[in-house]
Amino acid sequence: MTSSNQWQDFFDSHAPYYMQNRFTKNTLAEVDFLLEVLELASGASILDIGCGTGRHAIELAKRGYKVTGVDISAGMLVEAEKAAREANVTVEWIRSDATQFQATRQFDAAICLCEGAFGLLSTNEDPVEHDKAILRNISTALKPGGPFLLTTFNGIAKLRQLTQEDVEQRNFDPVTMIEESDQEMDLPEGKKIVHVKEHYYMPSEFTLLFQQEGLVVEHVWGGTAGKWGRRRINLDEIEVMLVARKTS
Repeated sequence: MTSSNQWQDFFDSHAPYYMQNRFTKNTLAEVDFLLEVLELASGASILDIGCGTGRHAIELAKRGYKVTGVDISAGMLVEAEKAAREANVTVEWIRSDATQFQATRQFDAAICLCEGAFGLLSTNEDPVEHDKAILRNISTALKPGGPFLLTTFNGIAKLRQLTQEDVEQRNFDPVTMIEESDQEMDLPEGKKIVHVKEHYYMPSEFTLLFQQEGLVVEHVWGGTAGKWGRRRINLDEIEVMLVARKTS
């Protein structure tokens, strides 16, 4: 477990309010889609990296899957444990930084959803090594041929939003595709200033990045929460979805 970073601190404080976010309201439809795409046998094991309050993990457990949820935030896991008890299901919860998580067994499938870890950087982290470490740990945790589904930032949309002023003010580096600035977020608990450091990718970059860690990208779709489907990316949507598979 690493020392606290700004994302850990943010999610610890935001945890009691997380499920009030509008994007959390489509869990049933999202899990339906996950299971359609992953094509898992009944009772299969699923690794949920960056599980947050466990909304997907718990719904998967309700449907008979063996789920392990991993998150850096103790606050989010407290909420996840509470929700699992209320749902009367068992999920294995593990507190760990996704870059350091070491699975003790292999899973039939893995998911990392809604910016659970990928692309979220602490101040001093190397952006490429951070994301590669997450993919490497997921790949290691998967059985050969196991599917992996990721939703993460759409770099195309970010470029369409930013201006040259953002570059000149050093809030965004077009060479590294990293945005770092203090941003005001309008959250359920009220407005909050958050130090944001995020790494964006063009969809075409994922194929090479995944391949380097033993994962073959099979599909790249639009991935905005609540609008999942086998569809082309909307250039202005926040997230993209990648469906990959571990090579044998």
